Amino acid sequence: MTNILNNISKITLQHYQSRAESFWQGTKDHDVSQNIEALCQSLDKAFGQIRCKILDFGCGPGRDLLTFRQKGHEPVGLDGCPAFVEHARQYSGCNVWQQDFLHLELPKQTFHGIFANASFFQIPSRLMPDTLSLFHQALLPGGVLFMSNPRGQGEGFFGDRYATYLELEDYSA
Repeated sequence: MTNILNNISKITLQHYQSRAESFWQGTKDHDVSQNIEALCQSLDKAFGQIRCKILDFGCGPGRDLLTFRQKGHEPVGLDGCPAFVEHARQYSGCNVWQQDFLHLELPKQTFHGIFANASFFQIPSRLMPDTLSLFHQALLPGGVLFMSNPRGQGEGFFGDRYATYLELEDYSA
């Protein structure tokens, strides 16, 4: 099982590492303001209008990190792709951790919010419950998890990256 998971990570991370610049060019202008606002509004309701520590899980090249920072929050990025981590640090000026999604080490009760925008779906379904548990442990009491993932059905390699496509009702199962 461990070899299979390591292979999933290796192949998927190679996909992003080899396409880091084209990924940045293709996504830097994506408008995800609706998702960012959904998390920020939920954080305001949960904690009041304070500076929140936010984990951007799967931060990629750092587009959303910069937005959270400009909104007065303290974002921390996490990505497995070395090129994304370096770009995100330089672009956003934020702290960015390089971690494999399948071998996470998150500090307990640290974050007001976790932003997992188009990233959680890259975790194999059998690891999703454990990953959600790690997220829960990393959140402060009353913390907020925001996730947005592409919908669909199927799990495995799509091209040379691994993905788990689910419908909304599958997440509650």
